[in-house]
Amino acid sequence: MGGPTLVSVGKASDIPAGEARRFSVNGRQIAVANLGDGEFRALGAVCSHAQAFLDEGEVDPDLETIECPKHGSTFDLETGKPRSLPATMPVPAYRVKVEDDEVKVEIDE
Repeated sequence: MGGPTLVSVGKASDIPAGEARRFSVNGRQIAVANLGDGEFRALGAVCSHAQAFLDEGEVDPDLETIECPKHGSTFDLETGKPRSLPATMPVPAYRVKVEDDEVKVEIDE
């Protein structure tokens, strides 16, 4: 089988700076966060602790974290690792590329 594939998920201009949006990609829920200045990060959208959608939580562009809206766990937007309890398991992290306002996420097939 092939390696990673870049999949277009949406427009960068549809994700305001300091916010995240959720996209369904090949059956996976992925949250794409806009850190501002053209920097985007992508994680699995479902919190590993409480099954809440991370894109509904707060994005902190300075700390590069996203907070689960249910119990307040924060996740590192680069690695997907939790930075605070109660979550202890990471969520998947994905590489992001933006070309001509198109956000593409690298997915392993």
